[in-house]
Amino acid sequence: MLNLVYCFTSLEQFYFDIGAFLSSHSVSKRTNNVCKFIATKGASFDITAGSSYEVFLILGIISLLENILVITAIVKNKNLHSPMYFFVCSLAVADMLVSVSNAWETIIIYLLNNRQLVVEDHFIRQMDNMVDSMICISVVASMCSLLAIAVDRYVTIFYALRYHNIMTVRRAGCIIGGIWTFCTGCGIVFIIYSDSTPVIICLISMFFAMLLIMASLYSHMFMLARSHVKRIAALPGYNSIHQRTSMKGAITLTILLGIFIVCWAPFFLHLILMISCPRNLYCVCFMSHFNMYLILIMCNSVIDPLIYAFRSQEMRKTFKEIICCYSVRNVCTNICALTGKY
Repeated sequence: MLNLVYCFTSLEQFYFDIGAFLSSHSVSKRTNNVCKFIATKGASFDITAGSSYEVFLILGIISLLENILVITAIVKNKNLHSPMYFFVCSLAVADMLVSVSNAWETIIIYLLNNRQLVVEDHFIRQMDNMVDSMICISVVASMCSLLAIAVDRYVTIFYALRYHNIMTVRRAGCIIGGIWTFCTGCGIVFIIYSDSTPVIICLISMFFAMLLIMASLYSHMFMLARSHVKRIAALPGYNSIHQRTSMKGAITLTILLGIFIVCWAPFFLHLILMISCPRNLYCVCFMSHFNMYLILIMCNSVIDPLIYAFRSQEMRKTFKEIICCYSVRNVCTNICALTGKY
């Protein structure tokens, strides 16, 4: 079975085989040195090594807390009860899912390697399948949520007067339900047919198709936005504040998409190389850093909530209220506990 995490984190022997294979042929001294480095250091950044374990765990906890804060803020603040922020909430759930799954797998592997947890191989395989499925569900959900936000911003800018009729809260809820149904189906398919290369190709194709669609929307959005603003400004009842807010939302989405591409692109390039040139020296060099690509993915989950807070004053205000309320509640609880003792 082609496991997206399990097989990648156990590539050390494969790198050694590649080094031995290339060393047995007439290649340059420099190439041989590179092969030896891959053979001996390729898996040095192991997921269960001390520093790596801590990095995965810390990023997972931070991402979990941040995205819970985002979801709580959207639920709590009625001013954020709009289709765009519901799509942002969906994106936060996807970010939380990938970080929690990676952190959970890190804990399990650490316990297994230190003999603190003894289970059958069948259970390990099932757990690995589950983590792979969660990662696939997360990336598809992230792409679909970003696409939904892009479409929402597109409608907001180009159909401003009809926006509330086109993008209702109920319709947004149906879209989110459809996204997660589709993603769950993808996760199940990836588990059942993960031995098949076409499944990985399908995931890669989906990634690039989503990027192409969003790039097309952005091009049209920003090229025509200026002329559209001038045209609609002449209409009665036009609200320039609404238009500026819509453009700000579009810019926020552009930042989110840029961060998403930077953090996820190495992972997808890894998949492409794994399929197209699994025994090429340079491909092996790139694939030897897979855990770094997982960390980048988790960093994406940590960065997204910071972007929400930086770009949205309403979100930032709600964050402060939630944190302050939680802090005051803890202080009151501690005071009551101390008073009760005396």
